Amino acid sequence: MDAPSPRSLILDLLSTLRRGTMPVAALLAAGEVFGLAPGSLRVALARLLASGRIERDERGRYRLGPRSTPMQSAVVRWRSLERQTIAWDGRWWGVVVPAAPARSARRAHAQSLRLHGFQPLAPTLQIRPANRVEGSEALRTGLSALGLDPSASLLTLSELDAATERRARGLWDAQALSDGYRTSLEALAVSTARLGDLPEAEAMRESFLLGGRVLQQLVLDPLLPAEILDPTDRDALVEAMRRYDRLGRRAWAGLLARFGVPHIATPTDTAFAERIARPDAA
Repeated sequence: MDAPSPRSLILDLLSTLRRGTMPVAALLAAGEVFGLAPGSLRVALARLLASGRIERDERGRYRLGPRSTPMQSAVVRWRSLERQTIAWDGRWWGVVVPAAPARSARRAHAQSLRLHGFQPLAPTLQIRPANRVEGSEALRTGLSALGLDPSASLLTLSELDAATERRARGLWDAQALSDGYRTSLEALAVSTARLGDLPEAEAMRESFLLGGRVLQQLVLDPLLPAEILDPTDRDALVEAMRRYDRLGRRAWAGLLARFGVPHIATPTDTAFAERIARPDAA
C-alpha cells in the first residue's frame, strides 16, 4: 500500500475534525509517520489554501474549506448508521443523455454515475436498481453535485421485457463483488487482531492505509438488491469496517491528543475518493 501524498494526507486529517482547527505542528508530525518531508507538506498547505480547499484561522491553524463538502459526503457515506437501501420492487432508475457530454465534463459525468452504481444498458442509457433509500429526487441532486451532465434525464423504468431484464441484472459482476467483500473481511480481521500490539506509528500507518482501501470499496459499492447479490458479506464488511474505524481512532488518538486536536473519525486514506468526486481538482 502506497504512502499518501502530502495533499491527500492534509485533507484526510482535516476531515476528521469534530470542530475547530488543526495546527501545522500536528500535520507535520503526521507527515513524519509516512516519511513526508515538512517542506512538501508546507507547499501542499499553501496550494490547498490558495485553491480554497482549506481555510486558516487567525492562529494559523487549518480546517477544510467549503469546496471539500461534496467530496466528504461521498467519502463518509458508509459511516451513516441509517439504511442505504430499501426493498426492491423490480423498478430501475435510468439516466439518459441525449448527446455525449462536453469533453471537459465527460470524466466527472462518468464518475458521478459510477459512484452511484450505474452501469450502461445502451449507448445513451445507464441504469441501476431503484432501491436506494434517498429516492429519485435526492439521487438526482447527488448525481448533479458530482458532475452529472445538465442535459441528462433521470427516469424510472418498470416491466422490462424478459431478455432485457436478464441483461440488466447481469451488468454487475456479482461474483467479483462477493469475492472482494470476503477478501477485505479477512484483511480487516488480521489487522484487527494485531493493531493493538503494534508500535504507535506502525498502527497509525496500517489503519490509515488499509482503512482507505476498504473505504474505497465501500464508496464504490453499487448497493445491489438481494435479488441480484446476496448482501450478507457486504453487510458484514460494513460492520467490520465500523469496528476497525474505532480501533484506528485509538491508534491515532495519542498523536492528535498531543496537539489538542478533537477528532471524530479515524484519519483514513481517501485520495482515491478525492480523485473520483473531484476529478477536476488540481
